[in-house]
Amino acid sequence: MNKKEPLTGFMALNSASINKGTAFTAEERKHHKLRGLLPPKIVSSEVQLERTLKNMRRTQDDIGKYVFLTALQARNEKLFYKLVVNHIEEVMPLIYTPTVGQACKEYAHLFRRPRGMYITAEDKGEIKEVLENWPYRDIKVIVVTDGERILGLGDLGANGIGIPIGKLALYVACAGIEPHQCLPIMLDVGTNNVEYLHDPFYLGLSQNRISGDAYNDFVDEFIQGVKNLFPDALIQFEDFLTPNAYYLLNKYRNEVLCFNDDIQGTAGVALAGIYASTRISKLKFKDMKIMFLGAGSAATGIADLLCYALQQEGLSEDEARQRLWFVDIEGLVVKSRKGLLPHNEPYMHDHEQLGFIDAIHEIKPNVLIGATGAPNTFNHDVVEAMSEANERPTIFALSNPTSRAECTAMEAYDWSQGKVIFASGSPFAPVDFGDQKFTPGQGNNVYIFPGIGLGAIISETSIITEDMFLTAAQVLAEQVSQEDLDKGMIYPPLNTIREVSYNIALAVAEHAYAGKTTKSERPEDLESRIKDYMYDPSY
Repeated sequence: MNKKEPLTGFMALNSASINKGTAFTAEERKHHKLRGLLPPKIVSSEVQLERTLKNMRRTQDDIGKYVFLTALQARNEKLFYKLVVNHIEEVMPLIYTPTVGQACKEYAHLFRRPRGMYITAEDKGEIKEVLENWPYRDIKVIVVTDGERILGLGDLGANGIGIPIGKLALYVACAGIEPHQCLPIMLDVGTNNVEYLHDPFYLGLSQNRISGDAYNDFVDEFIQGVKNLFPDALIQFEDFLTPNAYYLLNKYRNEVLCFNDDIQGTAGVALAGIYASTRISKLKFKDMKIMFLGAGSAATGIADLLCYALQQEGLSEDEARQRLWFVDIEGLVVKSRKGLLPHNEPYMHDHEQLGFIDAIHEIKPNVLIGATGAPNTFNHDVVEAMSEANERPTIFALSNPTSRAECTAMEAYDWSQGKVIFASGSPFAPVDFGDQKFTPGQGNNVYIFPGIGLGAIISETSIITEDMFLTAAQVLAEQVSQEDLDKGMIYPPLNTIREVSYNIALAVAEHAYAGKTTKSERPEDLESRIKDYMYDPSY
């Protein structure tokens, strides 16, 4: 078999996976026939990184930085990921939450070159043939959305492709999945966003969304195509509307290797934060009462995992559910309510109907979790009520992007007189309150899904179980040091994310081997196998 000829000349410089730019050595320049095509000075990757960081910072607004980083990723893959890994606290908010929300809204207007795949309603009956156009077969992770519920922004149609692209960049940077093994996919079934339907720049199907059997059959054909062409791929469902999110997860969770990040990933990171918070509040997890504002897929997904975790502490299922309370736009979720969706029904309580503030005063929850997509819903009265009920109240303002957060970190610390244990979905800067300095935790799913994915890939598990998310939450909580807790943090520093992902992957893989859901036996060198697998963006 002939050795594959190397890419040469401008083809090498235009290949993101090969290109090193001015870091190509003299020997490499000769090998790839680049002599004369680059400035003569050979620079180190460290100098390249410093130059890139300086140029990125020169761009004033975050959307401009997003465009800059997108271009870098398309030009020099390793330099892009080296920048993300080495400066993740600065760069992650630019390639994902919160900037990705605005980037998705403007995606068609920012468009430069295609990224990922678009499977459209017009491809029905030929989806497998469309998937065959992807140039790689060794796909390990697929992140897929239909764009109907992007973050807290609603129906963004085909513009939602920015979410799978951003998530997979984090799979690479945080868990070391090889870039070519990642595939972002947009299921374009139309949009009901009137603005986009009349926008000449919009690049998706200019039609209303298909629904019902037509939608379900379309997604099923997609799933079967993936099973056929990419049999080892983990499918991560992302930002689907709540009814579809639950329908697809329940239908396929035992058929293909898959999970829903909004339901299960959010649950894992929230549970980890609650576990860690008990080390500050000194409360026992099994004794806590937890209230949710919002009753969509994210909130009920968290509750489902909390219910399971509480049962592992010795509570019955009924006792566990008695500790979990929901408030939605209509007020407390109680048995007298009509028209609730199936995923809400297990959390209906035999209680009188109450509004949000009255419910806090009556129930006295220890933890308040916001997953509403509605900003400013944790107002002064809410935070004050939580502080009256608790010596150290725990408040999660999880809605993304930042503009949709239920409250800011500053508001939470100020209104609680510094008592609150706070975490949010989007990042907030440290807050000075009196003589204290608090570093708010970011309850971002990036702490969970990369490690879950890496563990699933390494172990070759055939299924993602609830126990894996419980395990991941426990491992994540264990990574929070006393020094972190003293700062008010209930998640480890983001710059430790690769270590966190490794530890979660190891625990998930061990669980898969113990549960015999894998295709092979546990290797003796599992720890080193995981470390060796993780992608290193060094030249």
